[in-house]
Amino acid sequence: MKKIQVMMALALVLMLTGCKGQNKNDNISAGMEAVAALDYDSALASFEAAKEAGENERLLYRGEGIAYMGKTMYGEAAEAFEKALSLSDGRVNDMDYDINYYLAVAYYKQGDIGKAINVYDAITALKSEEKDAYYLRGVLYAEQGNLDKAKEDFDKAISLDKKDYDRLIDIYNVLASGGYREAGQEYLQSAMDAGTKDMTNFEKGRICYYLQDYENARTYLEKARGESGYEAILFLGKTYETLGDNNYAISVYNSFLEGDGPNAEVLNQLGLCKMETGDYEGALANFQSAINIEDNGMMQTLKMNEIVAYERLGDYKNAASLMESYLKSYPDDEEAKRESVFLQTR
Repeated sequence: MKKIQVMMALALVLMLTGCKGQNKNDNISAGMEAVAALDYDSALASFEAAKEAGENERLLYRGEGIAYMGKTMYGEAAEAFEKALSLSDGRVNDMDYDINYYLAVAYYKQGDIGKAINVYDAITALKSEEKDAYYLRGVLYAEQGNLDKAKEDFDKAISLDKKDYDRLIDIYNVLASGGYREAGQEYLQSAMDAGTKDMTNFEKGRICYYLQDYENARTYLEKARGESGYEAILFLGKTYETLGDNNYAISVYNSFLEGDGPNAEVLNQLGLCKMETGDYEGALANFQSAINIEDNGMMQTLKMNEIVAYERLGDYKNAASLMESYLKSYPDDEEAKRESVFLQTR
């Protein structure tokens, strides 16, 4: 799941680019606004209207593909992106790369990793400095169990931006989730050994956290508390959780929320921490508070955690009802489907 989310996030960064500077494409603009609002059916209707109005075909097929991706209709998405690419005038430009990134994700989501890798091959062949393509291809190789090729791509991505510590941590997480934790930690340790003068306290703290050096992680993250916003608070709290001090972790989260106001990610982690202490009602309240934050960016995670909290409380009726609604919104969550079968037997 995390690998898919990483790939989707990287592709969706470019969602609205390519539409700027276009004139007389009113239906396409309306469609992209609907995509941004997650109203994919309205978006598709707008792109259909764009066809009838003779608007820019490349843009409308690109938008159509993104809308189909939102509806988890990956075959249709891939077909739309392929149409958009077929309309190229032969001169490769930024939009071609943009569409290819989407196309690779569509292939991946269909389970065709080979085709997705071929897309990244084509991107890197034309643009040898395209670090995202190397990283994403490395993710796919790691998923296939081809550690050597994955590391080759990750090494190339790192070489293109040695101070991108976020990417370095992404690489660690990909390798760790695939069963290659030690290989991932080698990347982090190499970064620390190379010197930390260019790193912020937050970056050093996160790297120490993933290196399981929790004492140093706590030291750096305490220093980062006032420098790096809620993200430093999340890692500081999780460090205390790992050290077994859930009560202090809860105080870290609560202190931030009291001073800075509601934050979906902090509320979610606070809820998870309370779950560990057995305070399921408190956890449920935290998850629901986060759900009520508009544009929280993590609705799927929050809704699933809400379901789990109801399960822990023994309220299987509410859990089952919420799961039914959840699966309508996120039909490709296989783990949730299995959990739904369990809830139906309670």
